[in-house]
Amino acid sequence: MNRPHRRTGALLGTVGTALAVAGPVMVLRGRGGRKEIRAELADQRITFPERGLPAELAPHAGRRVETGPDAHAYAEFIRGNLAHTTGGRTYAEITAELYAAGGEDEKLLELRQTAFTGQSLRASLMSAYQAWHLTTLVTGLGAALTGLGAALVATAAALAERSPEHP
Repeated sequence: MNRPHRRTGALLGTVGTALAVAGPVMVLRGRGGRKEIRAELADQRITFPERGLPAELAPHAGRRVETGPDAHAYAEFIRGNLAHTTGGRTYAEITAELYAAGGEDEKLLELRQTAFTGQSLRASLMSAYQAWHLTTLVTGLGAALTGLGAALVATAAALAERSPEHP
């Protein structure tokens, strides 16, 4: 194999080996992350109500929140309840209204606390949903890198076999 072919083969082999090692690590980390998300959601013991869900959430009736998509659906359930309770106003809008009224209105204080709690719960569930998608990405990229790494190693081996040895 001449010098440029040797260098190319060595580079392909090295990069391929690195990718073939990194890929499975990513797959394991992605699966581990997904397992952690499932465990955390299970620990929260969140269950959709049996009745009273909007039509788009009806398939979730009585089900526990155990996955990222479930967390997203429950976050949407909270959004609807919160909009109904606050008249569509956000925590920030209710706070502005409270301070404009002198800051002592008990109903606005309670409504602000409700908005804060609802928006915080919703944000936590949306974070679980986003993390779920991230684990999907990491796992998929890991699988792709593993395949690419194996292909590069095979290409390097094929180059080494086909090239005549020349000093």
